[in-house]
Amino acid sequence: MIRNLLGFLPWIVYAVIATGDDWRYGALAGLVIALGVIVADRRAGKEWDQMVIETSAAVFFVLVALISFADPDSPLMPYGPALVNAWLAVTAWGSLAIRRPFTLGIARSMAPREVWQTPRFYRVNAVITSVWGVAFTVAAVGLALLLRVAPHATAAVVTIKIVTFVAPMIFTARYPKVVAARRQAPAARDTA
Repeated sequence: MIRNLLGFLPWIVYAVIATGDDWRYGALAGLVIALGVIVADRRAGKEWDQMVIETSAAVFFVLVALISFADPDSPLMPYGPALVNAWLAVTAWGSLAIRRPFTLGIARSMAPREVWQTPRFYRVNAVITSVWGVAFTVAAVGLALLLRVAPHATAAVVTIKIVTFVAPMIFTARYPKVVAARRQAPAARDTA
């Protein structure tokens, strides 16, 4: 589980550096870390479908670095936290639109091969990816509105970021267990 959370490290580093220093250097740091995580993951044998968030991060940080160095005072700069979540929302919803929820590859690394092609496995991952998509979308909209009306409300920005990351993370950890328990409940009743 911790290894899978490393995919979010570039986003976290960007948030820390871009908030406290300069979005150009946050974008470069995020890009370097995203590429480092991708290289390390590939060397460890991860497939590309297990690295959707990492790959999405690399593309995002290339784009942000290009924009931020071309125009350091771009009107987009203050909306960095909202842009991150909007990009992640597009990643989540896009993966669902092409019927490849971004959590599928990650889940395959933790589930037995015999369940990978089952409708239940797909459905669980579609639900989990949808929860992440909702969280990213809520964060993007909430942060964009907040940064527009109260650009220096750091505590509120941090709160939105934490809540919209921790809530889907907890859901991701618990939901498969709930589905498995529901599946086992009828079998237990049949043997009683």
